Amino acid sequence: MHFTHHLYRGQRVALLTQHGKEKVLAPVLELALGCRVELVTGYDTDLLGTFTRDIPRAGSQIEAVRQKARIGMQISGLPLGLASEGSFGPDPFAGMFPWNMELLIFIDDIRAIEVVGVAQGNAKSAHLLTASWAEAESFAHQTGFPEHHLVLRPDSEADPRIRKGIASWATLEAAFAWAREQSASGRVFLETDGRAHANPTRMENIRRAAEDLAKKLCSLCPACSTPGFWIVERVPGLRCTDCDAPTRETRAEVHGCLKCAHRETRERTDRQYADPRYCDYCNP
Repeated sequence: MHFTHHLYRGQRVALLTQHGKEKVLAPVLELALGCRVELVTGYDTDLLGTFTRDIPRAGSQIEAVRQKARIGMQISGLPLGLASEGSFGPDPFAGMFPWNMELLIFIDDIRAIEVVGVAQGNAKSAHLLTASWAEAESFAHQTGFPEHHLVLRPDSEADPRIRKGIASWATLEAAFAWAREQSASGRVFLETDGRAHANPTRMENIRRAAEDLAKKLCSLCPACSTPGFWIVERVPGLRCTDCDAPTRETRAEVHGCLKCAHRETRERTDRQYADPRYCDYCNP
């Protein structure tokens, strides 16, 4: 995606982050849009919430990412802002595996629009409560340490005493000894660090969210040229390959504009028929 005559060519975009996200966001968006992503500092984004729960996030994920972008725009004085916010939880399919959802927002006060990029996938997110260094060492190997950093506490996940930024085996062993000594139960709570610079798996999802955002920003409304002309509705009814009955599978996608009322229905082109397992007649 390289649009040399895009609306954002040469425009400055404020990015508030203290966890190195500019390393994956700037290359994708600058190539696609021709803009200049400018790192904004001077505000501790951990005040908006931490993955280690010492500072809870106020509001929803989309509210948090919007607030982060707004702060960056206010500090920089720029009308264009960018921010990302992640969340961790169980996978949405079976609920058995750790999952990461990344939201990336682009706020354009010139055109009064917001465009959101999304990516999700398997996460490096796990925890362990143990008194055994051997178990802690095994856990570290399983979670991709030291590339994926760890966080330690005495006793439990709720203990306010915390060691972050653990990124070497020597530091991990020393932190484990400290936490076990501080612990009333002799046990240590270990967990993966969810911050972007400390979690390469999450950083890759942030990069993928940037690609999704870039595609949306490069899609202009045919009627008014507003960026973000994208899917607003999916129409079911793709016909079953066995019985030809309409199924719940998507037959067409409705694209809509963020500013004007223009809509376009685009028939699906990658598949002409649905698998019978999605057919209420063949598979009631």
